[in-house]
Amino acid sequence: MTERPRVWVSQPLFDDIVARLGEHFEVTATPAVTRHAPAAMAAALAAADGALVTLNDPIGAAEIAAAPRLRAIANVGVGYNNLDLPALSAAGILVTNTPDVLTETTADFGFALMMATARRIGEAERWLREGQWRQWSFDVLLGGDVHGATLGILGMGRIGRAIARRAGGFGMRVLYHNRSRLDPQVEREHAAEYVGFDELLARADHLILVLPYSPQSHRLIDAAALAKLRPHATLTNIARGGIVDEDALCDALEQGRLAGAGLDVFEGEPALNPRLLQQRRVVLTPHVASGSLATRRAMVALAVDNLIAALGRGPNAGRPPSLVKAGIRD
Repeated sequence: MTERPRVWVSQPLFDDIVARLGEHFEVTATPAVTRHAPAAMAAALAAADGALVTLNDPIGAAEIAAAPRLRAIANVGVGYNNLDLPALSAAGILVTNTPDVLTETTADFGFALMMATARRIGEAERWLREGQWRQWSFDVLLGGDVHGATLGILGMGRIGRAIARRAGGFGMRVLYHNRSRLDPQVEREHAAEYVGFDELLARADHLILVLPYSPQSHRLIDAAALAKLRPHATLTNIARGGIVDEDALCDALEQGRLAGAGLDVFEGEPALNPRLLQQRRVVLTPHVASGSLATRRAMVALAVDNLIAALGRGPNAGRPPSLVKAGIRD
């Protein structure tokens, strides 16, 4: 009898969805949320033909060095900066991700986080819970308007375009900057104007970051970039934490050079820069922009489909729905 391929699932996900892997493979699943040490990760991958992993799980050359059977890694997430793509590609390991299924949910959250930041909702709730509301006051906790304001979107991919559509309902003017300009027809559909990076910063009342993380975007929003924003502007980051220099952001907030920030992602997450916790005008959420039940289930389902197909099984055998980068193992 031919041995079935072996698959490792790095974190507990949705058991009923992950169970589909058992129709094709021998599955080893991690029973509790775990921060795998590099040696433990390497040991888990050593006997695996495929792996289903999350953003919690960094995998590079060291982790796959003793994994001669490994042919595919399905990442549960649209981003994949936890994976060393050059190392995996050189080893002939296919990598997949889960785009599209989280676009609308993430755009909902990004817009909500921007609104909460502009209207100081987090600060207002804390102030109320602290017992400081003793009488109604005309000028307490005044925030910035969203309707009619100028929205700057840095990164105009699927999520950026979904945010632009939402902005239309609030009568916002939409500016965007991207690595490449969109087709004019797409710009018209989203009522979005392409501008340079510096102009985007200078004109935005509310700036939302939705660009991919890369060495080029590391701390792109640094002290110099923040200085280009106007004092009444807000910054919302639902991309990756490393895109923002968090100390420079705290400096800008403390010096009154920025009205507020909404952050769902952090450079050292889950550890936080302690200065962020001291900022009353920052709304902090724990990387949950895609965190609706329906969307998270759809992400896992797509990752499972990807892994089944990448390992040559199922109706899409050899054609995973969302391949990031292909490699050829000798």
